[in-house]
Amino acid sequence: MTPVRSVTQEEVDTFWRDGVVCLRGIIEPARVLAMAGPLSAMLDTPELANLTAMGDALAASGNSVLRDAEANTKKGRFVAGVDHWISHEEFADFALRSCLPIVAATILQSSKVNLWEDSVLAKEPGTAEQTAWHQDLPYFHVEGKNVCTMWCPLDHVTQDSGAVKFVKSSHLWPDVYRPNFFVSNMSIPGSPGEDVPDIDAMSAEGSCEILTFETQPGDVTIHHARTIHGAGANTSDRWRRAISLRYCGDNVVYQKRPGTPLKAHHVNFVAGEPLHTDDCPAVQRS
Repeated sequence: MTPVRSVTQEEVDTFWRDGVVCLRGIIEPARVLAMAGPLSAMLDTPELANLTAMGDALAASGNSVLRDAEANTKKGRFVAGVDHWISHEEFADFALRSCLPIVAATILQSSKVNLWEDSVLAKEPGTAEQTAWHQDLPYFHVEGKNVCTMWCPLDHVTQDSGAVKFVKSSHLWPDVYRPNFFVSNMSIPGSPGEDVPDIDAMSAEGSCEILTFETQPGDVTIHHARTIHGAGANTSDRWRRAISLRYCGDNVVYQKRPGTPLKAHHVNFVAGEPLHTDDCPAVQRS
């Protein structure tokens, strides 16, 4: 499948300069909305982790959890899951045979991309949990500059429903920060490096700039795996559902990252070696 329109050179340049770009109307809205049924079918299954319940457990153990007081009485859930492409043909088709891998390869200026994972991220109306500032790279057992995440909304997403926020050009910062639990700033035990800095304080003092985008189905944001990003609570009366796709381009290799478990299906993992197409299916750029 080809995109609705071509990716422009300005969009490629914006991605590499800012660490994120919003591609307006790049995919047919109907193609994205067709994923609403498959996503809904797994909402109350063990395939999705209840991050709201995880936040309750973290809070009960004395750790701080990022929650919005306005939404806290509405009791919405934040649920997420990964690697649905392995067992669901609809997700495999979306990740590997839609226009999106070709768009990712174009942005990364790569001859092909390998799928690292797909992910479902859904915040019900009234979900209090915020998404902590983090980078994606610490969760991926890879190394290389050509790694990105595409975020494909199934709903009209605004600030009050939890639009993703990005720290402009943070992919150029020298550090890979410790991964956290998404609903808390608490870093994952056993992970190396420094904690993610206090982005809200840095933004308030003017030492970093935050970018965010109101999006509709058909729009796609694509950010570098080193770009620091987070999201607010969903204080609205609308869902905030998205499918996230993580692709690796040319010259990306396996790299073990302590504190993050290896994927069970990555049976060909060898640190320093190129990604194996049995583990991480490849799509050639046309």
